[in-house]
Amino acid sequence: MERLWLFVRAPFAAYRALQAGVYRSSAPFMPPSAAHGLVLNLAGVETRRASSGEATTRMREDVPCLRIAVGRVGAPPELASLYQQLHTYPVGPYGKTLKARTHGAKHWIVPVRRELLVDLRAVIGVECAETGLLEAVRLGLRGAGSGGRYGLPFAGDNNLLFDSVEVLAAPPLAYWYSRLEPGEETRAGSYRMTVGIDREDSSRTRRELMAPLEVPTLEPPESAWNWTPGSPRARVGAVDSVH
Repeated sequence: MERLWLFVRAPFAAYRALQAGVYRSSAPFMPPSAAHGLVLNLAGVETRRASSGEATTRMREDVPCLRIAVGRVGAPPELASLYQQLHTYPVGPYGKTLKARTHGAKHWIVPVRRELLVDLRAVIGVECAETGLLEAVRLGLRGAGSGGRYGLPFAGDNNLLFDSVEVLAAPPLAYWYSRLEPGEETRAGSYRMTVGIDREDSSRTRRELMAPLEVPTLEPPESAWNWTPGSPRARVGAVDSVH
């Protein structure tokens, strides 16, 4: 399979799992699912199905499967937090007296605390069997991509943008995030990283217990590679089971 190496840097980033409450935590690093979305954004590949009035934006069944490895370059990003106002439509009868006064705007406003990663420096390894997709990433970074696009690549939160996204000829020394196998001793920085997101049923979202290597390497180990959002074989099996 063809490989591509990207180096990305962002002054601020946030990779939040689906969560409620007044404290919104972030993963300690870019998870494979976010790297997958970034690569497809750069290639100009739309991942969402056309909306037909559903409450949840659904993903296309034919989204390209990529093998992704992510690694930290240099020191880990600093974990910070800030307070923001969260504007929502409340569930239940709360705030009924406010609803009429806001004329359709979100009428439930509460302070929340959100975690941020400061100075994210990451290398992304991508393996792909689809002809032309990785070349589309290179063209997209040069502004020469074909097809319609919208928006900007962002670092997990659409308020947080990258300073730079570069194509590398070879990966630098990096602390690759690799899977911890059952029974393996937990390493510092271990976290259940999101590998594949299911927007319709969060219980089917795939996560892997991963941790950065203790000693940086140039090449990611096999345990750092993850099929994202899932294995092509699993997708073929699912289609066969339907038919």
